[in-house]
Amino acid sequence: MAQRRLKNTTILAKIGSVYGTDAIPTGAANAILVSDVSFAPLEASNVDRNFIRVYMGASENLVGTAFKSLSYSVELVGSGTAGIAPSWGPLLRACGFSETLTATTRVDYLPISTAFEWIDQYYFADGVLHKLLGCRGTASLDLSAGAIPKIKFQFKGVDGGLAAGTPTAVDYTTWKTPQVVTDANTIDLLMGCTHSPTGAPALAGGTATPYSKLMFDFGIDAPHIPLIGGESVEIMDRKITGDLEVDLTAAQDVTFMGNVKANTMGSMGLVHGTVTGNKTLLFAPNVQLTTPSYSDINGKLMNSYKLVLPPTGTGNNELRIVTSF
Repeated sequence: MAQRRLKNTTILAKIGSVYGTDAIPTGAANAILVSDVSFAPLEASNVDRNFIRVYMGASENLVGTAFKSLSYSVELVGSGTAGIAPSWGPLLRACGFSETLTATTRVDYLPISTAFEWIDQYYFADGVLHKLLGCRGTASLDLSAGAIPKIKFQFKGVDGGLAAGTPTAVDYTTWKTPQVVTDANTIDLLMGCTHSPTGAPALAGGTATPYSKLMFDFGIDAPHIPLIGGESVEIMDRKITGDLEVDLTAAQDVTFMGNVKANTMGSMGLVHGTVTGNKTLLFAPNVQLTTPSYSDINGKLMNSYKLVLPPTGTGNNELRIVTSF
């Protein structure tokens, strides 16, 4: 009996240069340290032959257009060195974000609307190599209290085939250990703060607002496009939303409700981490609070909101992620 195990899974990912041509990720340079893995080796639009015969019974299905999908979570932590991109950088770039490195200072990620990059991925399932080429997708980010900060990615890729195979020289040393989101490790959420896109990353002003839940969904529409002679996964749209659960005074509760009713926009930001080189800053300049409700944490009354993050000005600035500082 075969002794294959789900734990014996390895994922490699590398930024591509020619769409549809395997970038050949390696275990030594492109290993992804993941959790919460889900993989679909064939997402096919099967076509029913739908026969009409003298007797009843099913008709066979033919495999039609198909692609592969892969999702997993990675820990949100810097590279360990200021100005050096983290190992999850290529994944975010394949979800429609640009990467800007400022030597010895910071690494910035911002959403883009053109010139989208992609990654080629290898998924090793205990002796079988599945190739996903031209991968693009979406992601969500969770910085809720008491949890390891994570980004969950969901990718689709062109079917690059499969074969027996095992990874070699897999190296995870570039992946650093994160800090759990706690009062000691995370600066208070600041409502109404500002942030400079240059210089040492920091937030200025704003009102410190204790929170328990903060999540962002990048809302990227990246369908598989089954063209003959031009099969691809393309990014078509983006709508960043979120969820927030905060501890408000009675006066703040009234003010926030007024902001909801008046469609008032405001900024939001926080810094997570205390270890130099591993910190992460999030800044959203234009946040709308919607769908207010009350929630309960061990008997404590909390205020919950849905978030909508429209762009401002020239766009492509709904959510700035700064890390490695």
